[in-house]
Amino acid sequence: MVLVLSGIGLGAMGTAVLGKGGRLDPRGWQHTPSLPGPTPAAATPSAPAAATLGVQVMDARKPGAVVVGLHVPGPAQAAGLVRGDVLLAYGATRIDTAADLVRAVARTRPGSEVRLTVRHRSGGYEQLTLVPAVAA
Repeated sequence: MVLVLSGIGLGAMGTAVLGKGGRLDPRGWQHTPSLPGPTPAAATPSAPAAATLGVQVMDARKPGAVVVGLHVPGPAQAAGLVRGDVLLAYGATRIDTAADLVRAVARTRPGSEVRLTVRHRSGGYEQLTLVPAVAA
């Protein structure tokens, strides 16, 4: 799974968790150019599918990744996330930045349940269960 930046850079607009095909660096999202010929997915039919959360995040002022947008319908919206929520943990992985979330989701298999620790805008904490979808 890979995140695609929406806007100028990670800090400007946030990141959308979508699929494979690029890399994240300090200047933003860089698409990995493909060579002529069959795509890696076509050449490797057993390649694992990329996951998507259907959420856009950016670095929070404190540790965590703040939700700035949701895909409706989408896995994050179905789990109960709303704009302004701050993701603090994804499974057993602590989330200090949006990039931490990118790396954690990249290791996730679509369809497997993941426990999220969330701090709501109101200050309350909650654990939610999210099922990442297959990225389109």
